[in-house]
Amino acid sequence: MRSTVVWATVCLVVTGTFAAAQQSAKPTESPATKAGHQAMSKGGTHMSPEAKIKVALSAAPPEVSKGAAIVEPGENGQMKQLRAGTNGWVCMAEPEAMCLDKEWQGWADAWMNKKDLQVKGVGVGYMLLGDKGASNTDPYATGPAPGNQWVVSPAHVMILTPNTSELDALPTDPHNGGPWVMWKGTKYAHIMVPVAPMPKGAAMKPSSK
Repeated sequence: MRSTVVWATVCLVVTGTFAAAQQSAKPTESPATKAGHQAMSKGGTHMSPEAKIKVALSAAPPEVSKGAAIVEPGENGQMKQLRAGTNGWVCMAEPEAMCLDKEWQGWADAWMNKKDLQVKGVGVGYMLLGDKGASNTDPYATGPAPGNQWVVSPAHVMILTPNTSELDALPTDPHNGGPWVMWKGTKYAHIMVPVAPMPKGAAMKPSSK
């Protein structure tokens, strides 16, 4: 039953976000996504609060992001609110543009503080601007290195499941043409569901040694 729920969720979120992700690719990117890309390219880490909100809003479909709280990391490591939300979702522009539901917010807190994680239900996170790169095997790698399978992912949806045995049916290769498991074998394992083509040269293959 849980497996059915997970895969139904995957199908629904992919169907619902495919059009938005298609719009994020030039030259047909949506106004919100275009504004997000422009703000990121011009402002970097010195974006104004307004620019950060634009980037954050473009990380998920409008029906999700329009009611989300917008936050950013504060000096003390706590999240600072830039805009209040109404639907329980949280979006941010930095350190990566993403929108997270409550399960993913709990996951993010556990990962940032290196705590144990308890996933109680299916969680959904959006990164429709893609990401800047991460190891596919090491949750705390800070850069590409031989053997850590550094991956720069395109627009994607992230799925959490309370039943980690469901991850066994999925590959870990980000170039398999569909969903894959990132950080398999760790407490932070999750499903990556690309909704845009993987960019060329986006992954570092494992070392043969």
